[in-house]
Amino acid sequence: MSAPTLPADSADSADVAAVVSRPTTGTGLARAFHLVERNALVYRGQRLVFLSSFFEPLLYLFSVGIGVGALVGSITTAGGQVVSYREFVAPGLMAVAAMNGSIFDVTFNFFIKLKYAKSYDAVLATPMGVHDVARGEVIWALMRGTLQAGAFLGAMAALGLIASPWAVLALPAALLIGMAFAGAGLAAATWIRSFVDFDYVAMGLIPMFLFSGVFFPLSRYPDAVAWVVQITPLYQGVNLLRSLILGEVGPGLLLNAAYLALMGILGMRIAGRRIGRILLR
Repeated sequence: MSAPTLPADSADSADVAAVVSRPTTGTGLARAFHLVERNALVYRGQRLVFLSSFFEPLLYLFSVGIGVGALVGSITTAGGQVVSYREFVAPGLMAVAAMNGSIFDVTFNFFIKLKYAKSYDAVLATPMGVHDVARGEVIWALMRGTLQAGAFLGAMAALGLIASPWAVLALPAALLIGMAFAGAGLAAATWIRSFVDFDYVAMGLIPMFLFSGVFFPLSRYPDAVAWVVQITPLYQGVNLLRSLILGEVGPGLLLNAAYLALMGILGMRIAGRRIGRILLR
């Protein structure tokens, strides 16, 4: 997985200051979008770094889905379909793209802005509140995650890896995955004390990446391991996207969607309270 990127807060400082100091009116999402605009201005000078994040999941698709797929052959899905390995693994990698595109901004970059750049001290000097900060950061992370997932979905379509018209719901499903991990990641980031603590973030993400049904169906795991896999957050996204793209749609997908939505909402609420405790004490 790619390393997170540090936004150049010093770049375009006049534009960023103008956004932060602008009268912040409206309620709820209207205020949160002022922070989204600020983040967009900061990243304006880092277009190449921003675009480079699109290529990581595509490299996984070509190396694992196509390269390893030639050795693996076909896979039988939970719905009984026999599909090529690349058709099986592509939706899982799309879920990983949505997760990675969202979570790094609300962990590494949030920590930098909170502890070192002191960006939120200026933000809270406006009518924006701590929950507006949480919403704004999650919305920005969602935009990044959805863009990465959208690029991945386009590549899948070009390679003929979309088997069902239900795939039109894949991008909204990816947005839901991004919201879940952005909310939870932002909440977790409020407990990070130093750069050393980012090892704990990796400790959570890497096992999920390897053992959430991205590369193998649940039938390949021992029963006890399969049960654990089914309650992991990434598995909910992998199962949701794979079912939509392969056309294995059923009422159980509503549980996957509800799990992800609840995870994101709770994460944002916890993050808002924690940010308030840190900045307003």
